Amino acid sequence: MSDLVSPDLPRLTLPLSRKIARSLKIGDTVLLDGEVAMTAGFSTHQRMAAALEEGRGLPFPMNGTAFFHMGSSCRQEDGRWVPNYVNPTTSTRFDAFMPTIIRKLGLSATGGKGGMGLASVEAMREVGCVYFSMPGGASPLLSRGAAERLETGWDDLIEQFRLSRFRLHGFGPVTVAIDAHGNSLFDDLQQAASLRMPQILQELEQARKRSGLA
Repeated sequence: MSDLVSPDLPRLTLPLSRKIARSLKIGDTVLLDGEVAMTAGFSTHQRMAAALEEGRGLPFPMNGTAFFHMGSSCRQEDGRWVPNYVNPTTSTRFDAFMPTIIRKLGLSATGGKGGMGLASVEAMREVGCVYFSMPGGASPLLSRGAAERLETGWDDLIEQFRLSRFRLHGFGPVTVAIDAHGNSLFDDLQQAASLRMPQILQELEQARKRSGLA
């Protein structure tokens, strides 16, 4: 674990129990241990959703697990796949597929950058799933908490797009940005910005008049 991460942060083990997932609140910041599936591939999400809708299996079991929107690159050392890096990607890219994936797999946690759309949030509320937000530009820090790649599926895809299973140790920090009850930090921020917009526009208009551009 990186020296830059506070050792006082709570640690959770993936996959989360439904009770723990529902107990987490927006703004909770934690470190993660345990196992997670991940991919950064749009085509991978397409394959996952199609397989689940058609009742076909995935490359490895994922029921109730954690699933992150994250790419990775690994090297082999002494028979183990050691990460060169992991890097989160924008979750809204996959909004067309995530409601199906969340419901069919009963995910307990998902995560990436930028949150997810209303349909995904509603699916999370139904099954009791949280969204962990990861800091953008923090790949070196996050990579220190990715201990080992355990397996991959759909190896016809490039490495970052393969469906991969990782073991985590002190991964983070990550923040609960959407809780298992449908509350979203992103919605709160958007509402706060909307409330401030009239004041911002008024201040801009006043500045324009003062500058003689009116």
